[in-house]
Amino acid sequence: MRPFPFVPAFVLAPMEGVTTATTRELIASYGGLGLVCTEFVRVAGEHVSPRFLKRQVQRAAGVALSVQIMGNDARLMAEAASVVSANGADVVDVNLGCPSKTAARKGVGAALLKDRAQLRALLTTMRAAVPGLFSAKLRAGFERSEDALDNARAVEAAGADFIAVHPRRRVDFYRGVADWRIIALLRRELSIPVIGNGDVWYAADALRMLEETGCAGVMIGRPALRNPWIFRQIAELNAGRSVFAPSGADVVAHLRRLHASMAPALHGTPAHLVGALKEHLVFLCRAAPNGTDLARRLLRLGTLELLLEAVEEAFSTLPPEALDLDAFGHRRLEPRAEATPLYDGP
Repeated sequence: MRPFPFVPAFVLAPMEGVTTATTRELIASYGGLGLVCTEFVRVAGEHVSPRFLKRQVQRAAGVALSVQIMGNDARLMAEAASVVSANGADVVDVNLGCPSKTAARKGVGAALLKDRAQLRALLTTMRAAVPGLFSAKLRAGFERSEDALDNARAVEAAGADFIAVHPRRRVDFYRGVADWRIIALLRRELSIPVIGNGDVWYAADALRMLEETGCAGVMIGRPALRNPWIFRQIAELNAGRSVFAPSGADVVAHLRRLHASMAPALHGTPAHLVGALKEHLVFLCRAAPNGTDLARRLLRLGTLELLLEAVEEAFSTLPPEALDLDAFGHRRLEPRAEATPLYDGP
């Protein structure tokens, strides 16, 4: 097996509308990350704008960058891959996991898993256009988890350097619990590195995923929005050091850093800032006492000033032990991923 090219092999997952350059930069600044992924770059129509594609290659200091592309036109996808690769992307990644109804209707994202011949032709064309590292992030299958190994083999055969797998089906969206046995299966059967993804809600879960599945690295998405320090905690656990436990004041400071970093990109438009911050707050509130009620109350606030004041009031005095942000999940507000009934294969 070829070694995974990044050390440490902990990856911030691509998330639509969320993993913007400012978010990537801020989470990377907390430490522990080996690779950050852009939100998907949609490729459609009859022409790819090189200027637009170049703007997607925005690096966070000291961390490798993966630019994810989503579409289904082999020629356009290859053209886009060539542009982002030439402009400094360390990895070009293909979105084979988006479960949205729009993606399914347009035959992109996880919908590409329904036609393995088309998938292999698309990836082979893109592989030829990428001189550097080439990868794909995929779901276990569209409707059947039993398709996971055949789907992954198609990606491998097309020349991918590694894959990341989210072990849910497209039809599951984010329901249920990720089946890590699928990650272990692909790790055993493929000759390229496999990155595991799915329900790594606590830092200790990342190390457990590595141990239980043998995967080469761990990709974290939603849990990194809930706990932006999770990668730092993983690194500290790995090194046997004292592990950072965020307090409510840390959550407030994080949100204010997000506000400060987002404002220039959104041209200081209050309405846009409020919407962007609320996307993060939905996840941050999940770690707080009565988080659902708190999120519902905060999301009703319509102005930036009221939102920031309410967040400070709700979080600023909370000690670390009041929050579910420690490395081991002692409060365990989120599910523990292990064997599930989604997949009964070997």
